[in-house]
Amino acid sequence: MANTDEAMGAANWGLVLIPILAVLAPLLARALSPVVRISIVVFELILGILIGPSVLGWVGESEFVEQLSDFGLAMLFFMAGNEIRLSAIRGRNGRRASLGWLVGLLAGVAIGFLIEPGLGAVVIGIALCSTALGAIMPILRDAGELPTRFGGSAIALGAVGEFGPLIAISIFLGASSLGASTVVLGIFILIAMTLLLLAARIEHNSLHRLVTATLHTSGQFAIRLVIFIVAALVVLSIVLDLDMLLGAFVAGLLWQIMMRQAPERDRAMVDSKLDAIAFGFLVPIFYINTGVSFELSALTSDWSVAALVPVFLVLLLIVRGVPSMFAAPKGSSKRERAALGLLGATGLPIIVAVTAIGVDSDYISSGIAAALVGAGLLSVLIYPVIAMALRGDAAELKQHAGDDTADDLPHEPHIAEEA
Repeated sequence: MANTDEAMGAANWGLVLIPILAVLAPLLARALSPVVRISIVVFELILGILIGPSVLGWVGESEFVEQLSDFGLAMLFFMAGNEIRLSAIRGRNGRRASLGWLVGLLAGVAIGFLIEPGLGAVVIGIALCSTALGAIMPILRDAGELPTRFGGSAIALGAVGEFGPLIAISIFLGASSLGASTVVLGIFILIAMTLLLLAARIEHNSLHRLVTATLHTSGQFAIRLVIFIVAALVVLSIVLDLDMLLGAFVAGLLWQIMMRQAPERDRAMVDSKLDAIAFGFLVPIFYINTGVSFELSALTSDWSVAALVPVFLVLLLIVRGVPSMFAAPKGSSKRERAALGLLGATGLPIIVAVTAIGVDSDYISSGIAAALVGAGLLSVLIYPVIAMALRGDAAELKQHAGDDTADDLPHEPHIAEEA
């Protein structure tokens, strides 16, 4: 009885401590920004680990917080779909990024078989070939790289590195057999493509007028419609035994198309409100709760598991980073290619999601999952910093050579501060 009361008390404390950490994380990131730019995600995860059962034990498992965390993960992928500009992944960028991802997936699964035979190898392979688009896009934006060819290639890598693993999860790790999962995925893609094509062809003037009319009222039609679209496509994914993140990602693409002809000022206002809901509320809960549930003991109690963290960190660079270099724009220097490789090897959200599926389905042990998440956390901490340092050096050399105008592309719109 006493243990039950303690667990309930720890869960209730989470409702207070998690918002406190959500406030503290950006303050820490801002304080260190003059020295080194570290993604807010890293602070949220580390702070979550600190207050969780693995360290201080101030916060325990909570069903309510877990549900909010799931909403946060769904909104993270909705925002990824909403922020991606399809023009950035067409043509050469998209083809090379897709080919590199397929090569990485095959290499990752092959390496995975050496660590964990069976479907565990698939889990490891998917984790190793993912890219944290939401973590690298703010860094590219702040560095002024989004309008450049380099930035376009990085966006294509990130888009494929998030959408590709979702497809692989749905096919190989779904509840149905491989053949049935493929058929079901085909049905979902058909429905999604139909919705996207209809959204592209139908005039949305009435929708835009209603959005404008309720922007500053309690109606908030745009936000309510977004929540409905996300919920509908997530439920459709779940009903079809697909990963819910696939539905959330497509919801983002659908909303982007529906709003593309809206007045720029109104679209920016809606995006700002969505940023506030996602990155000001739900997404931090997901990352902090991920830290709370992180099994640090799985790393510290077994040296062989702890040794996998640097191994997986290097494998991310080999399996995902090396193929990513082939997506570099024509005429790129070795430093620019290396920078793209490092950005491509930056992974975390998909790693968290796929390892959770792997542990729940007994495909991998909690130790391997912890090692993969730990490597993902380090990749977000280390690889983008090195990548942008290399890119900065390469850009400076190009400027001195008088060739700094070749990277100009149409300006990309605002990208969310965090993910």
